[in-house]
Amino acid sequence: MGAGDHVLDVATGTAAIARMLVRRRACRVTGLDQSPEMLAAGRARVRAEGMEGRIVLVQGEAERLPFPDAAFDGVTVSYLLRYVEDPEATMAELVRVLRPGGTLASLEFGVPPWPPARLAWRAYTAAGLPALGLLAGGPAWARTGRFLHRSIPAFHHRWPPGRLIGLYADAGLADLRARRLSLGGGLVIWGRRT
Repeated sequence: MGAGDHVLDVATGTAAIARMLVRRRACRVTGLDQSPEMLAAGRARVRAEGMEGRIVLVQGEAERLPFPDAAFDGVTVSYLLRYVEDPEATMAELVRVLRPGGTLASLEFGVPPWPPARLAWRAYTAAGLPALGLLAGGPAWARTGRFLHRSIPAFHHRWPPGRLIGLYADAGLADLRARRLSLGGGLVIWGRRT
């Protein structure tokens, strides 16, 4: 993804990834999210950084993208697949809007494979995340922290990294690569549409 490319950022939230792409790659970005509140916060941040001419934010769902086939040079996705009912259909939809040869890159939470790191991760997500959420945003953010403690390992159990990479391949991506971040607490997967 580079200058002049048009990238779709799905589950854009407050447009953090969209803004980073514009800063680092000088591309144009369409950010999509289903939450009007997150999009409002994203629009404020885009305005504050003077990126209105490079980033457009739209409301929509990843399962039914409001774009034609092969409309984007790249697609980025952050923390999405745990929230959709049908990951296979959603991945097919993401690939549908990607031009042949374009890159799809995703970031998901993971569970560290190394036992000491996994133990520390479980303690952090059980106690640290809810406590930090409570301090940062009150009871609603503490509930989010408790939710993540349950939902991340549940998704990992259903979709371990090997199966997740297979999902991307089945959707039509090739040259797939994966990288664990934070001792495995994050997983980046990327590939090219065939």
